[in-house]
Amino acid sequence: MERRTIGAASLAVGAVGLGCMPMSWAYCGSRQRGDESLRALHRALDLGSTLLDTADMYGPFTNELLVGRVLKERRAEAFVSTKVGLLVGDQHIVANGRPGYVKRACDASLRRLQTDVIDLYQLHRADPEVPVEETWGAMAELVRAGKVRALGLCAVGARAVRRAGSGLHDGTIRQLERVQQVFPVSAVQAELSVWSPDALDALLPWCTAHGVGFLAAMPLGNGFLTGTLTPGEGFEPDDMRARHPRFTAEMMAANQPIVAGLRRVAARHGDLVTPAHVALAWVLAQGPHVVPVPGAKQERWVTENASAGELRLSPEDLEELAALPPAQGSWD
Repeated sequence: MERRTIGAASLAVGAVGLGCMPMSWAYCGSRQRGDESLRALHRALDLGSTLLDTADMYGPFTNELLVGRVLKERRAEAFVSTKVGLLVGDQHIVANGRPGYVKRACDASLRRLQTDVIDLYQLHRADPEVPVEETWGAMAELVRAGKVRALGLCAVGARAVRRAGSGLHDGTIRQLERVQQVFPVSAVQAELSVWSPDALDALLPWCTAHGVGFLAAMPLGNGFLTGTLTPGEGFEPDDMRARHPRFTAEMMAANQPIVAGLRRVAARHGDLVTPAHVALAWVLAQGPHVVPVPGAKQERWVTENASAGELRLSPEDLEELAALPPAQGSWD
């Protein structure tokens, strides 16, 4: 697989990463099987998808434990990324950016991941009660202590942005400008896909201008862009899409033209090319410092996603995808 370099720290990773969250949290609990997930993780490393993206809140904690079982055997082949700053309670999630907590959370993540260093430690969300510079300063101390190699920031959530009445990524860019004065940002993680391209307006250009890598979260639109979801089929109660406005039967039907466009482009590249291939190739085409991190929990999807790195979209393909209708439906 092609290797991509992200951030001032020159972090080398496979061009297509692996989002590990679906293995333990947020998606179809009845289909989460440890042995199957372990095979998927090993398959990702076999194929060169070296970036394994997890977080302490996924589970909570169980996702890091799962990834740790693979890192124990194959640490040298993997680039491990995890996150700090969010605590999961009973039916709620709260931010905690206190320096003492950050340091304790890092030590706990290291134990669960069965490693002595985290390649990329990301701030999941800033704590509104703690200046982000203090949180970031504590994270920087972890780099100086040798527990972490580089730091990243996850984009502010869309709901928080809308409450503030600002542009989608204005708040994230303000945070980036602040923490960059404390310690260099190596990567930003934010949603980017054919049906959610908002990061192209300001956030991705900011990353490009500052030499910061971009980890594209949800590049397959939570599965919608694969073309494998049927409108009206429904989701399990514990699946986050069951409560997501873009995944109502009405909105899924309304957004089918986007999937149809992906299918048309895929057909031009051969029978083995899928809408998912095209969706990931579109993300890869947005810049050499962009790394899509599709979530998967089965070997077959890991294999399909990894092979998207071999697809090169033509200018005509990109033009057709740019002309697709915008996605309908709120993200709130």
